[in-house]
Amino acid sequence: MSNRSLKGKTAVIAGGGKNLGALIARQFAEAGARGIAVHYNSDASRAPAERTVQELKQLGADAFAFQGDLAVVENDVRLFDAAAERFGQIDIAVNTAGVVIKKPILEVTEDDYDRSFAANAKAAFFFIQQAGRTLADRGSIVTIVSSLLAAYTPFYAVYPGSKAPVEHYTRAASKEFGERGISVNAIGPGPMDTPFFYGQETPDSVAYHSSAAALSKYSSKGLTDIGDIAPIVKFLVTDGWWITGQTLFANGGYTTR
Repeated sequence: MSNRSLKGKTAVIAGGGKNLGALIARQFAEAGARGIAVHYNSDASRAPAERTVQELKQLGADAFAFQGDLAVVENDVRLFDAAAERFGQIDIAVNTAGVVIKKPILEVTEDDYDRSFAANAKAAFFFIQQAGRTLADRGSIVTIVSSLLAAYTPFYAVYPGSKAPVEHYTRAASKEFGERGISVNAIGPGPMDTPFFYGQETPDSVAYHSSAAALSKYSSKGLTDIGDIAPIVKFLVTDGWWITGQTLFANGGYTTR
């Protein structure tokens, strides 16, 4: 069996400057990845992305930060081209980026809809497309989606609705890229204990989400911890390579289907 470790591998991580993306990047570097491209979207994320790059270098990996809105296809091309030019080969592509909008359907604006689908569906599609064009054989692609894809809930029509297409992109890409040994998967975490979650929630909804998972009482805040998701990403791009075309719900029993 071929070597499936991270030692000597390279990766592109969208949304890699902070939260889950930064933890994935650090775990890759700790496992011996030699090069990591850290993508971030806005100027507000520049400082944490640059700190993450410095941490990766301290761990022995070559790393650089790349800014761009990945809903603009040219930026996907530029990101992967920059990584290929710097590292020579790209083995892994992970997309953790996205936008959350929580509103009653009657209050969703056209701008809300367009912004959500641009960030969560369009950007994800063209990230996968460019990864498929650029990755070396036996590579891996992972996209973070949401456990709300399996939920029956109000106020979350647009967010999971704009993540749902990624399941179809994942299945199609796994078939199309499979002949090159490239695995393609999606992970649906439960509500994660990051600023990404709290921005649209009320104290009452936080309390509900913190108690909704079957394993809630065994988590420090009852929510999904990024430390429980990053190892699953690492597994999928190494020993779990035989898993492909799947959406894995990693949520402590928050939802299932």
